[in-house]
Amino acid sequence: MDLKDILQQFAKGELDLSEAQKQISIHSIEHVKNNIAKLDIGRDLRKGVPEVVFGEGKDYRDIIRIVLSAVKIKGSVVVSRIRREELPMICKALKDKNKHVQIGKRSTTILVKDKLKASGRTGGKIGILSAGTSDMGVAEEARLTAEAMGCVAIVHYDVGIAGMHRLLPAMEDMISAGVGAIVVVAGMEGALASVVSSMVNVPVVGVPTSIGYGFGSAGIGALSCMLQSCALGLAVVNIDNGVGAGAFAALIANRAGEKLYNR
Repeated sequence: MDLKDILQQFAKGELDLSEAQKQISIHSIEHVKNNIAKLDIGRDLRKGVPEVVFGEGKDYRDIIRIVLSAVKIKGSVVVSRIRREELPMICKALKDKNKHVQIGKRSTTILVKDKLKASGRTGGKIGILSAGTSDMGVAEEARLTAEAMGCVAIVHYDVGIAGMHRLLPAMEDMISAGVGAIVVVAGMEGALASVVSSMVNVPVVGVPTSIGYGFGSAGIGALSCMLQSCALGLAVVNIDNGVGAGAFAALIANRAGEKLYNR
């Protein structure tokens, strides 16, 4: 039972005050078996961002334990940067436990949901663009994170400035849909973020990726270019930080969706 359920039951008179206090106390702390993790199970209510498990450096068995604990309480969890060779066995183990697992394209990030709990939509919409197919894995991190936050994500991949004709229909689609923010994922020189930001009237979140070679390799060229942009309305996250970009864009879009819904 999560905090929202506790408060609803208390409001309906199904729980008395002492029992509600007891349930809230239990809810506030969640230790995973053998104390391998302490889950922030109130993060979504506190700031609108879900629990995200960073898979890199964790034993795959610990990842499974952490995910099952989080999903049991919250209904869903994002797991980013799983080691590629361990991704199939983690997904199989979770599916064997009757969990729904959504895997990002060309990505090692997954969104895990309890099949019994339907995720609600917030009314928020974001757009996600990737400059190249090689940037798709980071873009998918952003998509799964935003969808875990209740957003609808409108995606267009491989629309970089090497072929500008590909970009305009994608942007038209997103603006027509009324997105509240656009995530732009780009490697090489990262120019796509500046181009998009110069043409739209919604916030743009630039994600430089480590795709590239030579002087600007490891994402340094793309990061420098985005930070030096003269196009207003562009915020930039760290190299390859699709999760951070998806969360930031979803917070903006969800707030915009709330205002439209409450009119």
